[in-house]
Amino acid sequence: MSIFNTPDLMAFRQEVRAFIKERLTDEMVQATRSGLHLDPRIMRAWQATLNQRGWGAPHWPASAGGPGWNALQRYIFEEECAFADAPPGDVLGLFLAGPMIIAEGNDAQKKRYLPKILSGEEYWCQGFSEPNAGSDLASLKTTAVRDGDEWVLNGQKTWLSSGHYADFMFCLARTDLEGKPQEGLTQFIIDMKTPGLTLHPIMTMDEGHSVNAIFLDNVRVPHENVIGEINKGWTYAKDLLARERVNNAQAPRTKRDILELERLAASLKDEHGAPLADQPQVQRRLASLVMDFVALQSAVLRVLASQMRGEEPGPIASTLKIRGSELQQRVTETAMSLLDQAGIVLTPEYGGGLLAPEGNGWLERHLFRRVVTIYAGSNEIQKTIIAKSILGM
Repeated sequence: MSIFNTPDLMAFRQEVRAFIKERLTDEMVQATRSGLHLDPRIMRAWQATLNQRGWGAPHWPASAGGPGWNALQRYIFEEECAFADAPPGDVLGLFLAGPMIIAEGNDAQKKRYLPKILSGEEYWCQGFSEPNAGSDLASLKTTAVRDGDEWVLNGQKTWLSSGHYADFMFCLARTDLEGKPQEGLTQFIIDMKTPGLTLHPIMTMDEGHSVNAIFLDNVRVPHENVIGEINKGWTYAKDLLARERVNNAQAPRTKRDILELERLAASLKDEHGAPLADQPQVQRRLASLVMDFVALQSAVLRVLASQMRGEEPGPIASTLKIRGSELQQRVTETAMSLLDQAGIVLTPEYGGGLLAPEGNGWLERHLFRRVVTIYAGSNEIQKTIIAKSILGM
């Protein structure tokens, strides 16, 4: 019997499904289905709806405003949201900034920032990567110099996801130039309206705007916006990146995409009018994706269970990130193979009707997901972490 098929969990799934059916609007569903780069207005509205029900942050402890669910309840909730095409929340606020503030922030920071992350009123971005410090984050050059009750920050950050509509940035900057590269880094909260911040959009190959570059020119940040201890930012960043890598496995939404892929194969016909799903090579390819997904899901659930016990995922998160990101890419590659020329245009407006209705959205996902093996630490870096930390090489 599936671990999800207990009376309590089945009742919980029905409760979640009924709530989503009642409160998720057609506008939200269509926006989610139509593309990856959603209007923040749509995401904020759904987040506010969830927060009203007490479900704004399924993975947060009850003491911080979360519902206090266990790992299986959390997974069921994420799965049902994915199946219903509910908008994603503010990943950077809910999964990164919020948990970091819960773990390392002071009482004033928790009181100020957590409620508005939960309600969707305030969005966050992550100021980590720089032009010459991506996966090698410890080589970052952005500096922060103490000046009385303020810190003065100078430098540049790049690949700033959601920076163009974020209200705040959690930013890693160098506060001590001595010692090892990993030492002397501090986490700051920066209001995105602070003078000295200049944002430049970066358009990705799927014709979307989700990332940016930002320049910091004598940006003054109050000392009260330091998260945790000065020069301990690298420790906090490692925990934060591990959580990000678990989230980037994207198991529930990958399951949804595989189901969509199976429906796509059943709807498309070969030159003889037979469904592509009847072809042995297609069946083998789909079966391979399903088997790899089951393995990924099992691994994710084990990590979620450990997180609910208060344990950090550590280097195991690297394995989830690798397998999850590679699986996401294989799913869209399979879709492109099935669609053939019907999949080579981004939207119905392109190509004079060449795009089959079944193909809508697949090319955008395929192009954008070239990045999933790169962000949150490239997969090559993750393999090095596994070799050193798990295999002892």
